[in-house]
Amino acid sequence: MSERGIEVSYETVRRWVKRFGPPIARALRRGRPRAHPQRHFDEMYVSIGCRWMYLWRAIDQNGETLDILVLARREKRAALKLMRKFLKKHGFVPRTIVTDKWWAYAAAFRDLGINARYHQAKWKNNSIEGSHVRVRRRERSMQGFRSPGSAQRFLSIHAAVYNHFTTRRHLISATEHRHCRDQAFTAWRTDAYAAAGQFVSLGVVVTQPSL
Repeated sequence: MSERGIEVSYETVRRWVKRFGPPIARALRRGRPRAHPQRHFDEMYVSIGCRWMYLWRAIDQNGETLDILVLARREKRAALKLMRKFLKKHGFVPRTIVTDKWWAYAAAFRDLGINARYHQAKWKNNSIEGSHVRVRRRERSMQGFRSPGSAQRFLSIHAAVYNHFTTRRHLISATEHRHCRDQAFTAWRTDAYAAAGQFVSLGVVVTQPSL
């Protein structure tokens, strides 16, 4: 932005993300194809404001992040809250569910009457265990999160953008990969320019939004 003659503070960028990040993320999610019917659920520790909390996550078999929820506890009520949020957001019960052997998941599924195929085996949940690395990288680069609300908001936006630009490169040809990336950038420009249009209505001059 400095190269383009735009001088802003870190706080200005933070406010832009807070205001315009959620609508861009929602637009990107609307354009996503339906996720794989197998779901993986897991939780991880995160340090938020010098306090240890739990980040509950749900991904599909392809590694696409479907839901994120920051909570203070690791218990059945927290697992129920994650599942209710997930079911309300996606509107259907997964065909297959995979978790580790933490008892709270099985108890939550029983309370909700979920009859999907359910696997409790740590090695089967390696895909979501590995996807926690992305969160750790963001956590380190941001020097930690300041509050549960900011962590929830940022990680949800980051997940939507990551899902949008990530392709399963090892399973597709170079031509298909380039085509998918071109489609992703076209959709990004459309949604980002729509948000940038709101800046114009406020009397702020904005150039093309960058990644």
